[in-house]
Amino acid sequence: MSAVSNKAPIAAAVKPVKLPTSAVVVDAMVVARRNLIRIARTPELLVFATVQPVVFVLLFRYVFGGSIKVPGTNYVDYLIPGIIVQTVVFGATSTAVGLSQDMSKGIIDRFRSLPMARSAVLAGRTIADLVRNIFVVGLMIGVGTAVGFRFHNGFVPAVAAILVALMLGYCLSWVFALIGLSVPDPESAQLAGFLPIFPLVFASSVFTSIKSMPGWLQAFAKVQPITRAANTVRALTQGGAITRDLLWTIAWSLATVAVFAPLAVRRYRNG
Repeated sequence: MSAVSNKAPIAAAVKPVKLPTSAVVVDAMVVARRNLIRIARTPELLVFATVQPVVFVLLFRYVFGGSIKVPGTNYVDYLIPGIIVQTVVFGATSTAVGLSQDMSKGIIDRFRSLPMARSAVLAGRTIADLVRNIFVVGLMIGVGTAVGFRFHNGFVPAVAAILVALMLGYCLSWVFALIGLSVPDPESAQLAGFLPIFPLVFASSVFTSIKSMPGWLQAFAKVQPITRAANTVRALTQGGAITRDLLWTIAWSLATVAVFAPLAVRRYRNG
């Protein structure tokens, strides 16, 4: 009889408690703040995040740009919107590395032991990476302006372009959150994050028109999310048809977060 009575409190103790939405938001903000402070205290994380896109800008502007022709536009005005999309996509992969580092250091286990929402830890991580992406995108716009890029479609469309890029980057962060929780170490997380992203970025309209690609590759490049996002950002900053690419970008973003956010939370919950 005593054995049965002793087990009841234990079961009650481990039973998950449903927290109100306000508590989830507060927990997420606390985790985001913790991650932002960590980034600020390790400036090499920001240096790595900013050097890579700057190198791509300089490389394609001054090395390859002379041999890449895009009809109807100045190449630098074509390039920078694509680089903005590439920047937020590559920036999203840091979610995988950051979570994997926290797991290897036992920090995730500490979070699991606290009375906080499971989704709050992952939301806080993705929000912090979104804030970092905002900083890096601002830097890319400054670098782009220095090498000749200009917004030709007004202030409001320019802001909309940045928001579209950040939306895609944030939604992709949930993919990399799942990856970061599924691999054994940060090195594996970095590799697992970049392997699927590189072909998506380079087989897209980020650097050149997909019309120059073989027909079989064009069929893939036309429909994948990086191309849709790059085309949307380009149309918003330079003018042109936007509706189809914008709707596809929103659809890709919402579908990504709808599928991968629950999977990442479940992975986090199950350890």
